[in-house]
Amino acid sequence: MTVALGRGACGGHLTLLFTVDDLSEDPDFQGSLGAGICVSDGVEAIARGQEGDYSLNVRFLSGEGDSNMYQQVLDLLCQEVPQISELNWEVAIKMTLPPSQGFGMSAAGAIAAACAFQRAIGQPHEESLRRAYSIAHRVERMNSTGLGDVTALSAGGVERRLIPGSPYSGSNLVNGPGFAEGWFESTPIVLAWRGNPGRHTSEYIDNAKWKKLITDSGTEQMNILSYGAWDSSRWTELIECAESFSTDSQLASDASRSSLIEAGKNAAQRVGIGGDVAILLCMLGESIAIVPRELGSVEPLDSLITQLENEGLQALVTSIGKIS
Repeated sequence: MTVALGRGACGGHLTLLFTVDDLSEDPDFQGSLGAGICVSDGVEAIARGQEGDYSLNVRFLSGEGDSNMYQQVLDLLCQEVPQISELNWEVAIKMTLPPSQGFGMSAAGAIAAACAFQRAIGQPHEESLRRAYSIAHRVERMNSTGLGDVTALSAGGVERRLIPGSPYSGSNLVNGPGFAEGWFESTPIVLAWRGNPGRHTSEYIDNAKWKKLITDSGTEQMNILSYGAWDSSRWTELIECAESFSTDSQLASDASRSSLIEAGKNAAQRVGIGGDVAILLCMLGESIAIVPRELGSVEPLDSLITQLENEGLQALVTSIGKIS
């Protein structure tokens, strides 16, 4: 019996500031303006298909996830690549970051799985990648799990999203309507989070009050970040805008995130790097990214991880993800 095997992988994404642009009835045009950081850690998917009735078994090799989301990905793929529906599928999912903590794991998982299924049946690399972004964006909007993560990941690196919407759409998978651009520099980043999952993204982006606060604050900061060249010279500006957004949107004081920021500051102070790093919220989880105020490595990261754990947080070291 012939067995089809395929692999897909996608890093996570940290949203630092954003708007909510979901007025269009077409999910391809829904999304957000904003800015953030793609990271190297994320999701790996291994898909295995064989002859049999169409079905999907999802196995999580680490952590827990939403099996239904992977079924949605496969069902949408079948509409565009009918031969996928002729196989019985299993997909193994390995996550190196926790879900529901502001690390874009639903988007990363959808992209990785969509790539794995397509590569198992021999779809061309570029075509399968574009289709993966397109389908992942639609799944994100179906579930209200994200707005701009997929478009951000299509750019990679340190990104800004200049036009809301899916990065690829239509039968020919042409660009847009969404557009993002990114730049890359190899820089370690420390991520820290509370053990319990944060509030679901939909509790914010589907709530009229939060939507206005977020969009007003995000628009103000994007009025600064949207113009001029987008390269490493904008790093300090990005940090300042992210800090302003978290305060002005009131997200910093919701869900006890202020104590999370304080825990990060305390840990950094104890290892002597308090003035060298910024503690940024990852939207919309209960998590933080500790980044250098000047691009480059800040030591001692191992000691910082220990101090974050002493604050009752889970933490790891990742790095800025490369340009897609």
